[in-house]
Amino acid sequence: MDLFDFNADRQTRAHRPLAERMRPRRLDDFMGQSHITGPGALLRGAIESNRLFSVILWGPPGCGKTTLAHLLANETDSCFQSFSAVLSGIKDIRKVIDEARHQKQFNHRRMLLFVDEIHRFNKAQQDAFLQHVETGLITLIGATTENPSFEVISALLSRCRVLTLKPLAAETIQSILQRALEDTENGLGSRQLTIEPQALRDLSEWADGDARTALTGLELAANAARAENSPITAKALATWLQRKSLRYDKSGEEHFNLISALHKSMRGSDPDAALYWLERMLTAGEDPLYIVRRMVRFASEDIGNADPIALSVALNAMQAYRFLGSPEGDLALSQAAVYLATAPKSNRIYTAAKQAKALIKKTGSLEAPLHIRNAPTQLMRDIGYGAGYQYAHDSPDAYVAQQYLPEEIESERFYHPSERGYEKTIKQRMAYWNELKNRS
Repeated sequence: MDLFDFNADRQTRAHRPLAERMRPRRLDDFMGQSHITGPGALLRGAIESNRLFSVILWGPPGCGKTTLAHLLANETDSCFQSFSAVLSGIKDIRKVIDEARHQKQFNHRRMLLFVDEIHRFNKAQQDAFLQHVETGLITLIGATTENPSFEVISALLSRCRVLTLKPLAAETIQSILQRALEDTENGLGSRQLTIEPQALRDLSEWADGDARTALTGLELAANAARAENSPITAKALATWLQRKSLRYDKSGEEHFNLISALHKSMRGSDPDAALYWLERMLTAGEDPLYIVRRMVRFASEDIGNADPIALSVALNAMQAYRFLGSPEGDLALSQAAVYLATAPKSNRIYTAAKQAKALIKKTGSLEAPLHIRNAPTQLMRDIGYGAGYQYAHDSPDAYVAQQYLPEEIESERFYHPSERGYEKTIKQRMAYWNELKNRS
């Protein structure tokens, strides 16, 4: 039976997981992706005009990709077929295409084909869709957690619109959980449950943007509370779900206080304080990948070219954690925090980029000088594209004093290296180039 058969009898629905029972039945009940389904959004307009197009839904687990695909079928009265790319092959695709032809010929209905984890299909399997998507025989709805630019063939990608779904905010997940607690037909509203507000907030944060995880956790907690005849408290929730109870949530003041303390301790070159604040967050249950993402940012913002290796250290820490997980991978974060704290500091990359952005906003789209423009055709060469360009490698110093900035801002300078770390070497090199430019 289709999990989205909303006319199924109540007893059958009751045996499904809470996450399945609580899937929205109408598009207006779909939460957390208003940039796609809200008023004025492209997809909403396509649904209302019954001109649905092929799309690739790209987003993390539990953000609503599968639910949205089924809602599209319901809202547009399309013939719906779905399968997983993990379990299906060319033979299954051919069956669906045959069914699509039958529906079009005899029932005058279009086929809405949902392919979950479409990135798992190889090139030949993806190629099998091309003609039928292009002719409109099927409207393809692909779902993927991977970047479609790398995982979906370009020919198929060009025939579909990519819609990016976001991880659900904790507030959205809390609303979904609240709906499940109040729903007496499909949710938990028929049970006598008492849940602490803090426990509800903790569960919303623990899910990390995944509504399915949140609802599964709520159902496990509800069953445990019912068995023990006890309320769902934050402490009990942490025990039942075998996760630490967060001392602060991801949107709370303390969360931002501690990440700020870590960032400023590293900027202030205090490795002891950096280690302390790092361990405070890890002990509190903070997502280590959130912390290391801030370290990667710090490596460019506060160290930059004073120590170019710092960015590699931060990225390697991230990869090491992903490979090892906790607790083994936590040590890689400690190593990175100490390195970043003791590295020479410079924010000149940060200020240079900020200055360049401000000037671009002020001056708009200035044209590139003719001599550094690309000239792939004879016509472009005839009108001066590439004329007079001097190849730097032909110079003894691999440097040619020629203009690279637009004429209107040719005298602008954004990057001013400091005297610290490797930037001191860069500054000397730039001074030498400037001397060569003045000579010429």
